[in-house]
Amino acid sequence: MHDTIFLNGLKFYGYHGALAAENEIGQIFIVDITLKVDLTEAGHSDDVADTVHYGEVFEDVKAIMEGTAVNLLEHLAERIAKRINSHYNRVMETKVRITKENPPIPGHYDGVGIEIVREND
Repeated sequence: MHDTIFLNGLKFYGYHGALAAENEIGQIFIVDITLKVDLTEAGHSDDVADTVHYGEVFEDVKAIMEGTAVNLLEHLAERIAKRINSHYNRVMETKVRITKENPPIPGHYDGVGIEIVREND
């Protein structure tokens, strides 16, 4: 089964980071979410109750990203994956990618970040 629901390019302003400047100034974080879900039933029924409502997933991610500041992107990603996997029993696997486009480090790049994949027990 290769069905997925994705939310790409979600943008949030937050104050996360290990450096003091990140906590004071803040920055935009880009979040991409991919959910492994069997969409067969929803495809036949045309009923949102048979899938995962991506609007609700967006609100869950927003609450975490715009909530209390943390040091590490890894911690944010774990919180997001845990929230999704514990609240949506149809999700078999959650992939979370978080990107900082402009971290306070010298150099030229499109962004830096992390990506995790967590199975739903």
